[in-house]
Amino acid sequence: MNERILKYLFDVKIAIDEIDSFFIGLDKRFDAYKENTLLKRAIERNLEIIGEAINRIIKIEPEFPIVNAKKIVGLRNQIIHSYDNISDENIWGIIINHLPALKLEIEHLIK
Repeated sequence: MNERILKYLFDVKIAIDEIDSFFIGLDKRFDAYKENTLLKRAIERNLEIIGEAINRIIKIEPEFPIVNAKKIVGLRNQIIHSYDNISDENIWGIIINHLPALKLEIEHLIK
């Protein structure tokens, strides 16, 4: 595997691990997330990192096997360029429904 791709995969893993760490000792509840601006911005920043790292991977190797790579990059673009249209519900759904699967996928690719 290309060294740069491996580095970007580790960047994705680190960002996901950091998002997970924000909830250590806390209940993962939407209402608590929605009311915590600092938490929301920290998660959004990590989602930007994930999207940028995956964008760089698919620029190097367009057919690299990451499920939903283009959607992940699209989320990054939305967070950065359409920040005023970010839905708390959408980001929460990603945290709960999609990040766990992406984490497993990335860990598998790193191995």
